[in-house]
Amino acid sequence: MIKNEYKYSAETARIIGCAMRVHAALGNGFSEVIYQRALEIEMRDHDISFSREYVMPVYYKQHQVGTRRVDFLVDDVISVELKAVIQLEDVHLAQAINYLEAYDLEVGLLINFGSKSLDVKRVRNKKFKQKAQGNPNVK
Repeated sequence: MIKNEYKYSAETARIIGCAMRVHAALGNGFSEVIYQRALEIEMRDHDISFSREYVMPVYYKQHQVGTRRVDFLVDDVISVELKAVIQLEDVHLAQAINYLEAYDLEVGLLINFGSKSLDVKRVRNKKFKQKAQGNPNVK
C-alpha cells in the first residue's frame, strides 16, 4: 500500500510486494539466507535496483571502527534488513535503526519471514542529515 506521506513509499511498496510473493511461495521455516536469495530473484524480476550484502563502513568520531553488511541497499537510499525468526524483538528494530543512522540513510525496511504471516516494519532515521551532494557513505 502506497502512502504518500511516507518518503519512498512507492519504492518500499514494491519491495514489500516482492517479500510477500516470496513468503507466499516459501512460507516460514527456512534460514535467512534462503529468503535473501529468493528476494534477490524476485526483486530482479521486478526491475528493482539493489546491492546485496552491501558493505558499509561504521564511523565513530570520524574514525572508521568497522564495517557492517546490510542485506539489501535498494536504489542507494533504502536499507532492507531480513530476519527469519518466530517473532521480531526490540533488538532487531534497534539494529535496523542503527544501520540507518550509521549509514545516514533516511528509510529502511525490517522484514521477518519467520512468522506465519510476513512481518514488515518501516523504519525511519530521525537523525537523518544527508548532504545535498548525496550520501558520502554510499558509492
